[in-house]
Order: sequence, then C-alpha cells, then structure tokens
Amino acid sequence: MKSMNRDAFENQLNSDDELLHEYSFDYQKAKPNRFANLSEGKRLNIVVLDEDVAGVFTTPKAVNKVVGALIESMPQS
Repeated sequence: MKSMNRDAFENQLNSDDELLHEYSFDYQKAKPNRFANLSEGKRLNIVVLDEDVAGVFTTPKAVNKVVGALIESMPQS
C-alpha cells in the first residue's frame, strides 16, 4: 500500500471543502439510535476505573455489587 505524502494530500484540498451554512435533513429517512438502550429506561453513567481496580472488578455487575454493599453499610444522613 502506497502512502500519500503531506504535500500531495494538501494539494487535493480546495475552497469547496468548507462546511455549508445550512444542511437539509430528511427526518423521514432517520433511523433510531441502535446504540441507545431504550428498553430499560435507566440512565447510564460511565465511570473509568483505575487499572488495578479494573483488574479485580472485570464486569459492571461485579462493580455494582460491591458499590451497592458499600452504600448499604454507610450510615444514613
């Protein structure tokens, strides 16, 4: 596979490559987001674990079980 050098790539660009002021979107052709989890109706929060913690808790279920137990053991305020 032959790679393009930077000058060759920049020569292909022109002033027609700019964004338009307005785009026409056909909402009748739109499809639902296949990545959205609509069935559970729950909010999804993403938490990044430190590498050592992620090595111990390898699934969301394992993390939720431990965090849930921790919450139950905390005094109510």
